[in-house]
Amino acid sequence: MVFRRPRSRRLARGAGLASSSTIRSRGDALLAFKAKGFVFVIGCALAGAAALAPSPVLAAESATGSASREYALSAGRLSDVLAEFAAASGVQLIFDPNILAGLRSSGLQGRYGVREGFARLLAGSGYELVDMGARRYSLRQMTADDSGAINLAPVTVTGTAINPNSTMTPMPAYAGGQIARGGQVGMLGNKDVMDTPFSLISYTNKTIQDQQARTVQDVLNNDPSVVASTSSGTPHDYQVIRGFGGYGIDGTRTLNGVAGMAPLFFPSADYIERVEILKGPSALLNGMTLASAAVTGALGGSVNLVTKRATEEPITELTARYVSKSQIGTHLDVGRRFGASNEFGIRFNGSIDGGHTPIDTQHSRIGSAALNLDYAGDRVRLSADFAHQSQKLDPNGVYIQARSVADSLSSFPRAPSSTVSLVPSGSEYKTKSTMGLIRGEVDILDNVTAYAAIGKQSSEADLNGYEKVRLLDSTGRYSIAREIQHYSRDILSMQGGIRATVNTGPVDHALSLNLSRSELTYKRAESEGASSIIDSIYNPVFPSLPSVADPGDPVKSSQTTASSIGFADTLSILDERIQFMAGIRYQEAGIKNFDTKTGLLSSKYDSNAWTPAFGLVVKPWQNVSLYANYIEDLRAGTIVGTTYANAGEVFPPYTTKQYEAGVKADWGQVMTTLAVFQITKPSSIAVDDPASGASTLTQDGEERTRGIELNAYGELMRGVRLMGGLTLLDARLTKTEGGTLDGKRNDTAPKVRAVIGAEWDTPFVEGLTLTGRLTHTGDAVVSTTSGVTIPSWTTVDLGARYAFNSPWNKKPITVRFNVDNVFDKDYWAGTYASGFVYRGQPRTFRLSATFAF
Repeated sequence: MVFRRPRSRRLARGAGLASSSTIRSRGDALLAFKAKGFVFVIGCALAGAAALAPSPVLAAESATGSASREYALSAGRLSDVLAEFAAASGVQLIFDPNILAGLRSSGLQGRYGVREGFARLLAGSGYELVDMGARRYSLRQMTADDSGAINLAPVTVTGTAINPNSTMTPMPAYAGGQIARGGQVGMLGNKDVMDTPFSLISYTNKTIQDQQARTVQDVLNNDPSVVASTSSGTPHDYQVIRGFGGYGIDGTRTLNGVAGMAPLFFPSADYIERVEILKGPSALLNGMTLASAAVTGALGGSVNLVTKRATEEPITELTARYVSKSQIGTHLDVGRRFGASNEFGIRFNGSIDGGHTPIDTQHSRIGSAALNLDYAGDRVRLSADFAHQSQKLDPNGVYIQARSVADSLSSFPRAPSSTVSLVPSGSEYKTKSTMGLIRGEVDILDNVTAYAAIGKQSSEADLNGYEKVRLLDSTGRYSIAREIQHYSRDILSMQGGIRATVNTGPVDHALSLNLSRSELTYKRAESEGASSIIDSIYNPVFPSLPSVADPGDPVKSSQTTASSIGFADTLSILDERIQFMAGIRYQEAGIKNFDTKTGLLSSKYDSNAWTPAFGLVVKPWQNVSLYANYIEDLRAGTIVGTTYANAGEVFPPYTTKQYEAGVKADWGQVMTTLAVFQITKPSSIAVDDPASGASTLTQDGEERTRGIELNAYGELMRGVRLMGGLTLLDARLTKTEGGTLDGKRNDTAPKVRAVIGAEWDTPFVEGLTLTGRLTHTGDAVVSTTSGVTIPSWTTVDLGARYAFNSPWNKKPITVRFNVDNVFDKDYWAGTYASGFVYRGQPRTFRLSATFAF
């Protein structure tokens, strides 16, 4: 496996690292303790070579120290990189970081032995390694004094490992820097991808910056298992993962691992450090989402957003940017650390953009502000996030409602020009979200960490115009009706728990206990006017359209609660070569629906369920992980309506089940993963009684999706980076009413999706990088009855960036230029919610310049 780079001591405090000590006298005793397999030694300072009894590093290493391993350590201060290499290689390095002040390292990438790695890092520094025996090392200058003694300054022990029980510090980046080595796996905490029995990918802020991603949706479209809508195509952000869709407004995303705290409408990417996608159901790991039984929630996967925090080095970056047609914006990113040990941190990100988009007559305005405060003590870590973002579109993007005619269509109309607005100007859609989140961790013992978090989000959405267009026939005729909608959602989310590592002889345990509760209050007010028919989606001409009365302020429509307690144990043997995870979560769900006219309770749902999960990781070789899992997802059940024989029956939560197996291989600079999976989702169907003629509603319906995923990312060779993969899906209806649709293709899931992205650092112009991405998405079913589909589509994105040092402050300046959908392809991007279709993004130019101060 590739050993990741832990943070330096300053950042290590934030990750719960064992603190270091300075030894000032010869008689100081040795003190040793363990954390995650590494031994930390506080030793004594000895004045001479004879006292240290060193053996030159050029001598042959012991058998335990000669084995080579893969490393991916990024650049930094030489003292930090040396300490991190020592921790990763499982040896002790005793030295005073002050002697290396001002020296920097370019990092270490590739396969090295301990001696070879240290020699590579120390090259040109004027220092060499001294082997003290028992896998302990120190440093000495390459020239000695007249007596031949080696004079060492007071010794500081550094080189420790990230606390495996902490989630405050993101996982380090993999080779190439575009994707991280791992991410947060719900209640299990941060996990290296090679130690995770699930499919996990984490896109870094480097990817966000270099692609000039404006929203999280832009980042998600890098993944071949995800099809995500954009704000120009739909009024709501929507993503399909492994063939199952979910809305952002249903709380299917988490922020720093806390449910419902990610902004509900197209989250800005400006203050995001990581976008982590955990593929497959996640009821054990994340608990039940606040999604109602009417939507799919997080069945195919979940997204966790990690916010930016202050780094060890000060950050001041100002970005000026342009997006076609005439959107101008700026983004400020400032971060600092304070205190005797840099234990206090502050990071602010603010941005504002506005102007005309590539869609005819459409004007966009979007802004965001986010503040992170953190405290990183030796045993206590605190973090607070506050964010606000807003967006206004006029006219807004709309989706195509084809449900009423799709069953009778033999073919779906071709896509109109992606720059044509299907609704007139004056259709205004505004959203805003404000959130606050406070988290804390306390190391009760060196191997036991308690954590807690509480957050609140308020969001509003207001539409005065057109949310959708209703397709009338295969020629492209459609109707629109003006709507006024006022929605508000207030979410309160909290969680707490304990993570611990315990050794019981040959078996190590990673224990996780998690308690969570989320509450959603939903308010709405809606009115809709008369419909008007538009002759063509290809050249729409809008008549004088009727107005509609404002329904007034939103009133409470529903209250949803989801609370749970979960426990998991990951057992490992043979130095974690075999790992087995078993866990279970007890979940309670409650939904209260209210009459929006009277305010009275109209219905109430309460139920509970147990949901287990199992995972296995086997490493037959150091760089190969075989894995398998079984995991479930829960959606709230329903109360049977009065038209059925079993009226009033309360259904338990719908349980979706996944079986998955795969292999992950770390080739040093490139990571490859292969996964095969099956997800079965239950649904409600009516069963007729021939004798009585009555129908009974049951939970016996079923949809089944089988798939294969192949992914690869990393640095193929120096200066050439790869990121992408292939997903094949077979989504079928397997149990339908009367069996009439059994075996039919399900909607939303394309048969195939491939995304291949590449970067090349050109050798002929230093600092110039060329980029490209090819995306192919297969056809997708609109109607399961008729089988009518939208066609497959392929787009090409190209770009370049140029980095150079500023002539006035010698700090870097990076200019980026990207073209999305280079050939201006007109296409239907995807389907969702059984009969809804949305359009793809038109050709878009992005230009930015980032200045560091």
